[in-house]
Amino acid sequence: MPTRRHFPRRTLAPLISALTALALGAPAAAAAPQEPPPPPTAIGGERMGLSGVQVAPLAGAPALPGDLTGRSWIVADATSGEVLAASNPHLRLAPASTLKILFADTVLPKFDRNLVHRVADAEIQGIGAGSSLVGIKEDLDYKVEDLWRGVFLSSGNDAVHVLAHMNGGVQQTVAEMQARADALQARDTRVVSPDGYDMEGQLSSAYDLTLFARAGLRNPDFRMYCATRDALFPGAVDKNTGQRGSFGIANTDRLLGKYPGLIGVKNGFTTEAGSTFVGAAERGGRTLLVTVMHPTTYQKVYDETAALLDWGFAAADKVTPIGKLVDEAPAAAETAPTGQAGGAAGVPAPPPHPSPTAAAAVAAPAVEGGDGIGPAGWLGIALGLTAGGTVMLVVLRRRGRTA
Repeated sequence: MPTRRHFPRRTLAPLISALTALALGAPAAAAAPQEPPPPPTAIGGERMGLSGVQVAPLAGAPALPGDLTGRSWIVADATSGEVLAASNPHLRLAPASTLKILFADTVLPKFDRNLVHRVADAEIQGIGAGSSLVGIKEDLDYKVEDLWRGVFLSSGNDAVHVLAHMNGGVQQTVAEMQARADALQARDTRVVSPDGYDMEGQLSSAYDLTLFARAGLRNPDFRMYCATRDALFPGAVDKNTGQRGSFGIANTDRLLGKYPGLIGVKNGFTTEAGSTFVGAAERGGRTLLVTVMHPTTYQKVYDETAALLDWGFAAADKVTPIGKLVDEAPAAAETAPTGQAGGAAGVPAPPPHPSPTAAAAVAAPAVEGGDGIGPAGWLGIALGLTAGGTVMLVVLRRRGRTA
C-alpha cells in the first residue's frame, strides 16, 4: 500500500494565504517598491516648469538685466520658437488687456475689414465698471476695421463687446477663445471675459500670452493693427449739419514709436493684474517676443520689456535655448464648429477629460464572470490544499465602489 505523504501546515500556509488573498482581490504580498512616475514635463520643456530665472549663457553672453521686478517674464524668438530666457513663465496670473491678443487671434479672421455694422444698444451694455473705452455709440455704423483699431489702440472694451456680439455673443466668443487657447496648447489660460477685465478665475501666463502673440503676428491684419500708432475714429452725427465727425485715438503702447524696431503687440492694466505687456520687435532679420507680467509699477512693464529685448538681441547667438514655444496642436478628426469659413478653421475642440463614470470604470475591480479562473475558483483551490481535512472559513465581502 503506497504511503501517503503529508505536507506540514507551515509549508502550505503561505500558499493558502496567497491564494485566499487573491480570491479576495487583495495582493498576495507586498509588491516590490516601484519608482514614482516622473513629474509631467511643462509645456515647452522641463526648464519652463522650474521657478526662478532660467538662462544658459555661453561664452561672451551678456548678463541679464539685474533690476527686473516682473513676477513672470519670457524672451523668445518668434520665428524658431526658441526661448532664450525666462522667469516663472508658467505662473498663472491675471492677464488684463493682453488677453485681447487671444480675442483678436480668435475673432479677427472672421469678418472682412470693410464690413459695416450698426451697433445696437445691447451690444455696449454689461461692460465692466472703469473699463477702457474707445467711445462707440449705439445706432451708428462702424466698419470692422474701425472696431479693431478701437481694440488695439484704445484697448476699448466697448469695441470688444460689439465684435463679440457680431461673433454670436459674449459667451460664444469666450468658448471659442478657450478652444483656441487649447489648440495653441496654452494650458495655463482660463478665459472668463473676452476683454481681459478682472474676473474671478480668469488667468493666463507669460508663456501662453507669448504663444498668442506669435500666432497673431502670422495674420497680416493683426500685425497692421498692433503696429498702428494713431488713427481717426468715427464720432457722432452733428445734429445741425447731419455730417458725421471723427476724433483722434492713439495707441496706448508706450514703446511703439520709441523702441527701435518695435512691431507692437499689446499692453494691459487692471487693478488686480497691475501692468502686463507683450512686445515684439525686429532687428537684423530676427523677431523677438518679450512678455512681462506684474512688475512693481506701471512704467516698469515698459522699461523691463525694453531691457529684455535689448538683452535678447545681444544674446541670441550666445545662449543655449532653455525651452521652446510649442506649435499649434494638430487638428483633431472632429473639430469645434467655427461658424464661418476663413475663421479659426481646424481648431480642435478642447482635449477630452475622462468623465467620473469612465474614470471609475477604469479604477474598478474586474467583474466576476470573466474569462479564466475567477476568485471563487482560486478559493476552491486554496481550500482543497488544506491538509488533514482542515476547514477554512472564508467570508467574502463584496467591495463597494463609487461611480
